[in-house]
Amino acid sequence: MQFPSPLQRGVLVQRYKRFFADVMLDDGTAITAHCPNPGSMLGVNAPGSVVWVSRIESATRKLPHTLELVESMGALAGINTMVPNRVVAEALAEDLIPELTGYSSHRREVKYGEASRVDFLLEADGRPRCWLEIKNCQLSRTKGLAEFPDCVAARSAKHLRELAAMVAAGERAVVLFTVQREDCEAFSACRDLDPAFAAALDQAADAGVEVLPYRCTTSPDGVRVDRRIPWNRKGC
Repeated sequence: MQFPSPLQRGVLVQRYKRFFADVMLDDGTAITAHCPNPGSMLGVNAPGSVVWVSRIESATRKLPHTLELVESMGALAGINTMVPNRVVAEALAEDLIPELTGYSSHRREVKYGEASRVDFLLEADGRPRCWLEIKNCQLSRTKGLAEFPDCVAARSAKHLRELAAMVAAGERAVVLFTVQREDCEAFSACRDLDPAFAAALDQAADAGVEVLPYRCTTSPDGVRVDRRIPWNRKGC
């Protein structure tokens, strides 16, 4: 996935009210950017961090800039939670995820569970349907280890229970963690920040839900699926 326009580099002044980020661009321009991430952004919200923002001119947008990347522990981390679905859609179309090839239809935002919408429903004649949830992962506190979530994620735990219900009904279900940073060689649930989610992930896996952590190449040019990394089930 390529960014819609060349990214501009700057320094994070502050992230506040969840969806706003004040940034000083390298050319000295002070801007307020949309921050498309509802989580805590632990580890990627420190004032003074080098950041990259995109810009889209639109009459319907109050803020033309969007915060996309933050430098963290020497690596670029993608914080835009809208990006993973676009990256995975591209990867599915190009058969870049071996575990998810062979499906002729990739439908998005299909209703399921308790008033939820699955990110993708994969279908093909002669195969069980595959219910696919995508989670964005940008947190790394230990060198080489990606973690999710970065705060309490009750909604994500609910999705795991709904995926398990689809498996119980005879269908296939997958949760794919899109790691938007290149410095991670393994993935783990963040048990200290949200033990309930970690337990829900364990229970979902035991019920037959497939857990696929995929690292991405992440740069100011774009984000693209790279390769699967191991799930460290015990955590750090």
